[in-house]
Amino acid sequence: MSKRFQRVLLKLSGEALVGESLYGIDPTVVERLASQIKRVAEQEIQLAIVIGGGNIWRGLAASSQGMDRATADYMGMVATVLNALALQDALEKLDVQTRVMTAIEMHEVAEPYIRRRAIRHMEKGRVVILAAGTGNPYFTTDTAAALRSLELDADVLLMAKNRVDGVYSADPRHDASARRYRQISHQEAIERNLKVMDIPALALLRDNALPIVVFDVSQESAIEDAALGEPIGTLVASGAAELF
Repeated sequence: MSKRFQRVLLKLSGEALVGESLYGIDPTVVERLASQIKRVAEQEIQLAIVIGGGNIWRGLAASSQGMDRATADYMGMVATVLNALALQDALEKLDVQTRVMTAIEMHEVAEPYIRRRAIRHMEKGRVVILAAGTGNPYFTTDTAAALRSLELDADVLLMAKNRVDGVYSADPRHDASARRYRQISHQEAIERNLKVMDIPALALLRDNALPIVVFDVSQESAIEDAALGEPIGTLVASGAAELF
């Protein structure tokens, strides 16, 4: 994995914006992420970002407590828009041109997601922040990231995890023998249920042979390193599994 990518899709979880808190948005963390994203943009790498909303609202958790699932999921989509606007603000304070595009229409704060328009924005050097998932309940932001990465002809999907530095053979928090994979195939990750991302999203990327880089976003320069193809985290792609 030593390839400089030309166009990448970055999946940021809502939890990545929390910092040391348990909830909400930490402006200091958002500023740090924005600085990393700016450095990627300065490398003339085209960048789109799918952002989650788990730091504010989790639709699945709410539905498990009796809320209508579709309603809970739509609330989660709105939460992703809050995060997108916070990230946009931080980026524009650093003079990075951005566009927020949403899968549900919110004309006062964002553009509607249109594939060709998103590509055109990236070609002009703008960072495109994609919010509201796919616009449909029952689909996660993992699925949105997989779908958008394919629609936008990205070279790679960068899965930025919060304090998880790759894909492990077991949960390292509970199994001291767990080892991190240097590389693993989509199919092996599915068969071993390694929690790279939601299975439907992972299967979609497998079927279209799109590589994934799973890495810890809390590490300094991690986003830039991943976009530049440096050996970071775990590469999910075709080929034999390799353990560290």
